Amino acid sequence: MTASLLAFIPVALLLTLIPGADTALVTRNALALGLRGARWTILGIACGCLLHATASALGLSAILATSARAYETVKLAGAAYLIWIGVQGILGAGKAAPVADGAERAKDARRGVHPFMQGFLTNVLNPKVALFYLTFLPQFIPAGANVLRTSLLLAMIHNLLGFAWLSLYARFVDTLRGALTRPVVKAWLERVTGGALVLLGARLAWRTR
Repeated sequence: MTASLLAFIPVALLLTLIPGADTALVTRNALALGLRGARWTILGIACGCLLHATASALGLSAILATSARAYETVKLAGAAYLIWIGVQGILGAGKAAPVADGAERAKDARRGVHPFMQGFLTNVLNPKVALFYLTFLPQFIPAGANVLRTSLLLAMIHNLLGFAWLSLYARFVDTLRGALTRPVVKAWLERVTGGALVLLGARLAWRTR
């Protein structure tokens, strides 16, 4: 088991560092809602990943791997959600004040989907996450080990790595908030991160297994 963990951790860390929809969403919310909003987003992402990991460990995600209709339904729902969030970011670029205080950010959060739910739905509606756990984790489960417990352990390690990395990244973005929230810079960053989410959603929609 120790050898499996030593092999799993560096691979999981490398995959965690690769930017994707989670990174784009955390960037967007760190700029729009501040560090608190980014943290809620990261918590939602972690919960979504953990739900997929638990389902995979129980064998429920096998449905997505064997049923083309189920896979396509979840995939299109997830793609549409990413595109919707991205379009919101593009349309709202430059409309907010350069630096919003806590009350204003809370008001903005209430007007839309809570950042926790944004992070949660971004992962739950992405069948690639389910298939990732379903196909990736078994490679590191030793023969004779308890599949459920070992799968959950590996998933928890992956989630902790992702949570730690995104938390550090969100703090970095928040540290540069003074420069990044200048009206022109903030507007362009919102357009770029919004565009990235749209492209990631389109990529998810048209990508095959």
